[in-house]
Amino acid sequence: MAKRTPKEILHRVMRTARLNGWSIAIFAGLCALVSLASGDVVGGVIGLIVAAGGVVEIRGLGKLRQHDADGGMTLLIRSQWIVLGSIWAYTLGQLAGFDPQTAMGQLTPDMKSILDQAGLSNEELMRLLRIIFYSMYATVLLVTLIYQGGLALYYSRRRATVREALTAPPEIPTPSRPRPTVGDDVMDN
Repeated sequence: MAKRTPKEILHRVMRTARLNGWSIAIFAGLCALVSLASGDVVGGVIGLIVAAGGVVEIRGLGKLRQHDADGGMTLLIRSQWIVLGSIWAYTLGQLAGFDPQTAMGQLTPDMKSILDQAGLSNEELMRLLRIIFYSMYATVLLVTLIYQGGLALYYSRRRATVREALTAPPEIPTPSRPRPTVGDDVMDN
């Protein structure tokens, strides 16, 4: 595989930042609105903070477009830590506050009917809810660490290359001389 030039790496970083920043800002913003509309103020606030992390990434992209390598890369990296930290804070709060009785109270009548037909005792059901709850939030912690942490690492490892690409003098193409064709005097060129 051919080694990428600093300009190619810069374009890839910018493409990644644009896609990731806008995706996070839009998705987290919508989740915040849904959470706030359903009365989950904490979830809404966390959604807004995550959306702000996406906006920080978009601002970092803007700095790169203005040829500010250090400012842009700093914002790209910071945005990942904002998203990671806020999702982790929310998730750990959820894990610490798990109450199986509250979870049981949120079951719909259809869900209760299905569980009654399955013949699960309350103790078995509580254990099952606890396993599902902790597994789900542990998965969120792991995926967020891998994705956001990996993206922060990706950006930090490309900081010097992006700086090089943005500070390099512009490439001036050398004009090519026309080649003599048949019938032209070679000495005239």
